[in-house]
Amino acid sequence: MKYLRLIYANILRKKMRFFLTIGSFGVALFLFGILVAIHNGFYEGINAVEDNRLIVRNKTSLLVFLPYSYKAKIEAMEGVEYVIPSVWFAGVYKDRKNFFSQFAIETAGWAETYPEYAIDKDQWSTFAMDRQGCMVGKALADKFGWKVGDRIPIEGTIFPGAWEFNISGIFEGNKKNVDLNQMWIRYEYLAESIPFMKGQVGWYAVKANHTDYVNSLISRIDGEFSNSPAETKTEPEKIWMIGFAKQMGNINLILISVGGVVIFTLLLVTGSTMAMSVRERTSEWATLKTLGYGDGLVLGLVLGESFFYAFIGGAVGLGLAWLFVSNGDPTGMMGGLFALSAGNILAGLGLTLITGFFAGVVPAVSAMKLRIVDALRRV
Repeated sequence: MKYLRLIYANILRKKMRFFLTIGSFGVALFLFGILVAIHNGFYEGINAVEDNRLIVRNKTSLLVFLPYSYKAKIEAMEGVEYVIPSVWFAGVYKDRKNFFSQFAIETAGWAETYPEYAIDKDQWSTFAMDRQGCMVGKALADKFGWKVGDRIPIEGTIFPGAWEFNISGIFEGNKKNVDLNQMWIRYEYLAESIPFMKGQVGWYAVKANHTDYVNSLISRIDGEFSNSPAETKTEPEKIWMIGFAKQMGNINLILISVGGVVIFTLLLVTGSTMAMSVRERTSEWATLKTLGYGDGLVLGLVLGESFFYAFIGGAVGLGLAWLFVSNGDPTGMMGGLFALSAGNILAGLGLTLITGFFAGVVPAVSAMKLRIVDALRRV
């Protein structure tokens, strides 16, 4: 601890260099934090998905509808517990910046198919009886200040027109990684209001009695509707969600690529900073050794400076990233899953310290091996 003041004094000797190096770490770790939050937003919700759920969509595209008549045929198959018709609604609340997920669903069997949502039974009953009813997630209700009984206007996009819905209830999550930034409306109301939607659905959510039925159901469902005008593609909901996330871009590849560039850049910047600092203080290292301080201390002082740069810069960058993420998802597409966990913060700090070590180890070893005679000869 007694050498911390010496480290502190040395790094502040060149204040411009200090702030530029700290800034490099800060910007890099801020970017790292945002990318991790985006990764969490797209992929953490997948962990909440039940393994016995399937999605049945049109083989051509998710944008092409399926006949409603498929529901009864799927329900009749062995191993099927519930079949839920669903449609992507995609309306706008006041401003396009207020994007959030909206689904038209049938209420029968929904709560049993999606047990990760905590739904009040009385509110659900109200929703099931009100054609214009809707259920909203707690994160969404908190964001807009909505409460049960409010009537909210939605401007249709896929389904044009001025729509209004009554908030029948507000649902929460039974798991920490459940998306509470979405809204559910009644499929029946949509089908009654839009003529071309009568007898059409976007996709089916299928709950199997047991995970043992999943693989056989995939082949049986697709086989049932093969060579029909609307062939199906059935897949586990987790796979479907991963594919949907990848349509936004390969987040994992982007994260790894940017992370690699960040580490390489920090190694160059910090390594250059430490090398210049060691060269400028050649005589000082020699003086310390002349006074009896060992090579280990010199090594520790240089590495200490490198760690200091890394820790302060990383803490600043991650702190700013946390503040940014705490203000919520700017896209509205990830809801409460757009977040940085304590583990993410610690991983980021660990990354900076590892980078600080590798950036400082070469200059530190150089200072440690410095011969007193050679160093004083340069003075």
